Amino acid sequence: MILRALILALIIAGLDQAVKWFILLEVMDPPRVIEVTGFFNLVLTYNTGVSFGLFGSESEWRPFILAGVALAIVIGLFVWLSKEPTKMIALSVGLISGGAIGNVIDRFIHIGVVDFLSFSISWLPWRMFNPWPAFNLADSIIFVGVLVLLYDGLFLTPSKGNK
Repeated sequence: MILRALILALIIAGLDQAVKWFILLEVMDPPRVIEVTGFFNLVLTYNTGVSFGLFGSESEWRPFILAGVALAIVIGLFVWLSKEPTKMIALSVGLISGGAIGNVIDRFIHIGVVDFLSFSISWLPWRMFNPWPAFNLADSIIFVGVLVLLYDGLFLTPSKGNK
């Protein structure tokens, strides 16, 4: 299962990087806002922090610290997978790890993580996230991996207390 998750992670990271380079070199040259629908735009932003730009700073150590945290989480996920080798956990670890690795690569070759998907949710009664912070393919894949993990934990994995 570890090999499956690792292969999936490498495929996801490679796909993420290919999409980001396509966006950078073909779609956003020059950078601009491309309105796709009334609620979805392509934009170009560089996130120097973590989710929603949290912990962004100008420290020269910032990319190393954030990359170290991400890689520690990836290693922790693989250790967990070695103890709970199921297909669903392997799938979720591969998805989460691949997305995380894709974003870690960005921290070292760009000024931040390349984000380009922007949704406007103006129909909501509050305006806190309008537009929603831009994100990328890796972020979406990490989200799907977490959903798979939650599904497995809530509906598939028998509770240890029930054994």
